[in-house]
Amino acid sequence: MPEEMERWLSRRSWSAADRPLDRLVAARTQDPHRTTVSVVLPALNEEATVGTIVETIRRELMERVALVDELVVIDSGSTDRTAAVAREAGARVVHRDEILPRIPAVPGKGEVLWRSLLVTEGEIVCFVDADLREFSPDFVSGTVGPLLTDPGVHFVKAMYDRPLNGTAGQGGRVTELMARPLLNLHWPQLAGFVQPLGGEYAVRRSLLEQLPFPVGYGVELGLLIDALNTVGLDALAQVDVGERRHRHQDGHALGRMAATIYRTAQLRLGRGTIVRPEITQFERGEDGFVPRTYPVDTEERPPMLGITEYAARRAA
Repeated sequence: MPEEMERWLSRRSWSAADRPLDRLVAARTQDPHRTTVSVVLPALNEEATVGTIVETIRRELMERVALVDELVVIDSGSTDRTAAVAREAGARVVHRDEILPRIPAVPGKGEVLWRSLLVTEGEIVCFVDADLREFSPDFVSGTVGPLLTDPGVHFVKAMYDRPLNGTAGQGGRVTELMARPLLNLHWPQLAGFVQPLGGEYAVRRSLLEQLPFPVGYGVELGLLIDALNTVGLDALAQVDVGERRHRHQDGHALGRMAATIYRTAQLRLGRGTIVRPEITQFERGEDGFVPRTYPVDTEERPPMLGITEYAARRAA
């Protein structure tokens, strides 16, 4: 293991239990500035899980203790009852298309996360995927904790086990087959992150607003690499929050995700153009294998600091 990575792991990897809730609440109480915290759930057709996540955060982190100030679900065009369930559970729900209508929205998780900066106020923004099952508030308190107690930390990723079909450690296939090799070969400083593509992380707004956002599934890798280049390795950290259970995608969906991850890395390696922003996959039909071609996300949103509406809101 490289010496720099070994030092980072010993200094910037923790467990959620290292910062109990009472310590975090005390840190906020004693802070004359009282750093504010927003939790954002990007959601698309997650009516089965989003309500429980919202209820848990409200009960455990807003009512039982005052750790979270704002809880927002960004609905990116759900056709089920996601928005209604989230609202009934106690979240403020905003539709993606209502945010920054001057710029037409495109499909993608990163698009939703980028737009969320315009409708939240917290100085710390914590992102949580809306498809988690058996949700623990540690996903929020664990990642927010280092930001409340250590001014040198700016970006905190959750790390966890990801079981697949009852077998521990077999989830995160795109991480193991695409993201981890890319990081080890090209950004070895980031090779110590257990879950570089995980959707649960907390970041200081002052950093987020400086970063470009890939519009699709490349957003997590892109933000991590760009955060390294902006604030340095010692400002990044990770926290063990236990186990993450969620619905798993099929192989074809994972292939499209992997292509997007590769494209995100490619742009950061050379800032060049991609030769063919598409991926062809094969499905068996009645007469043999049928090729199906899908676009690979090739768009990124600029740093939010450059958006006129965001700058005007900050000045108000």
